[in-house]
Amino acid sequence: MAKRCDLLLIARLLCLLALFEYAHCTDFFYVEGKVYCDTCRIAFETELSEYIPGSRVRLECRDREGGHITYSVSDETDSTGTYQIKVEGEHEEEICEVVLVQSGRPDCKEVLAGRDRARILLSSNNGIEDKTRFANSLGFLKDKPIEGCPKVLAKMGLLPSAMMP
Repeated sequence: MAKRCDLLLIARLLCLLALFEYAHCTDFFYVEGKVYCDTCRIAFETELSEYIPGSRVRLECRDREGGHITYSVSDETDSTGTYQIKVEGEHEEEICEVVLVQSGRPDCKEVLAGRDRARILLSSNNGIEDKTRFANSLGFLKDKPIEGCPKVLAKMGLLPSAMMP
């Protein structure tokens, strides 16, 4: 009988520990995305776009009423132009966005309008079990378009092939 009670107590403790671990799992999220250089200056990614290492981004959450910043954390892109920001807590009642701060390339530092921020939902109350949230790519414009852009645009059907050099 004592052996059975000990096993029951151990099983209860394991269940309790599992509940604590589950509660702990929802205390943070990861926001992942990329920063790219629009080498053709056409406002979207192509096969000629280049991802920018060393770029700075910031995640900002604002309250819905007054727009005051309630949470802010920054990160830098790695060698592949990817950032991964760890976000503490739930932000279900806030508007959260990743915004561009600074380019890692001097020849590609003009902010691409419309690609300077990406809204992200940071709540576990939305049916998504994964703790990682993926943001749309953020972009900068290259100073001058590189060679090969007309060819890529023609291949995409955005430029008549007769206009290719």
